[in-house]
Amino acid sequence: MESGPAIFAGVVFALFGGALLVWTGIRVRRGEPVAHGVSQVASATLASLAAVIVLGVGAYCLTRL
Repeated sequence: MESGPAIFAGVVFALFGGALLVWTGIRVRRGEPVAHGVSQVASATLASLAAVIVLGVGAYCLTRL
């Protein structure tokens, strides 16, 4: 019964982290800004770091079933 919320949270975190990582990669490849008014390198690095952390949280949730 308690594994349902863990599965849901893990899938949501994994989907968000994956989507953020793909979106950031596409923006960087096209040379478009990841965040307006911020250095492209800094914003891409921060967004990629956040995506990897969120993917890790998703993996953690899914391994704790």
